Amino acid sequence: MDKMVIRNRIRELRFNADEMTQQALADRVGITRQTVIALEKGRYYPSLELAFRLAETFNVPLEDIFRLDK
Repeated sequence: MDKMVIRNRIRELRFNADEMTQQALADRVGITRQTVIALEKGRYYPSLELAFRLAETFNVPLEDIFRLDK
């Protein structure tokens, strides 16, 4: 079975949100800046709770942040 990869647009959404810094995003959703970096680079997949907090922060549906690649 092929490995599934979750892609995200967090970096793009941050810049569209008045160039929000990684630290500002981390503070808003309750994670560390290092976790934001890992998310943006695809080295860490968020919990469902964190994914919803990110969507709420950017005021977009989950599907606008995350995409599943096969």
